[in-house]
Amino acid sequence: MASERGEAARYVAIITDGNGRWARARGLPVVEGHRAGADNLKARLRDAGELGVLELTVYSFSTENWSRPVEEVNGLMAMFAERIVDETPELHESGVRMRFIGRRDGIEPKLVEQIEWAQDLTDANDKITLCVAFNYGGRAEIVDAAKRFDGGDEEDFRKLLYAPEMHDPDLIIRTSGEQRLSNYLMWQSAYSELVFSEQLWPDFDRADFEAAMVEYSVRRRRFGGR
Repeated sequence: MASERGEAARYVAIITDGNGRWARARGLPVVEGHRAGADNLKARLRDAGELGVLELTVYSFSTENWSRPVEEVNGLMAMFAERIVDETPELHESGVRMRFIGRRDGIEPKLVEQIEWAQDLTDANDKITLCVAFNYGGRAEIVDAAKRFDGGDEEDFRKLLYAPEMHDPDLIIRTSGEQRLSNYLMWQSAYSELVFSEQLWPDFDRADFEAAMVEYSVRRRRFGGR
């Protein structure tokens, strides 16, 4: 069913691109760019709740990111574990429900335990859902679902995705000037509106977020109809 102009995006996904370039431009190690990006996510999550977003999905670490330099991957894993432990209690108090989508294989068992802990702790929260795509690939998600699919329709297939309760994004934002999906939410993005920002992710501020939301609101989604 077509949507009317002026409708707000309730389900938003972001490809948080540009952390490495942000760090290199400042002569910093790449991991510092990822730390700045993680700080920015916390701020933008708060903005999302204030802007009426019900579900925010972010691309944290892809299945292809394992090919990056070992130091960067190790730094990312350590930072990810640190952030889960340090920030989940605060997010829980703020009413954030956390979900992690992606493969668990290849991840340290301790980190998997922390992921499960964060999900369990925040499960009953309903202010906003934060879905973190970690060790995630859109094609991998479809392949993993297909392996378990024994027939039926699209809804039956959807139940086999990593988080079947997750909504299809109304809006996907990509930062850093790149204009592609990079294997992100391949099933869920079939009719998502796309907005591309020139800002590197650590510099993507509330004004940029609001501008993307306004751009979405003036579009009319037809979903194949007229």
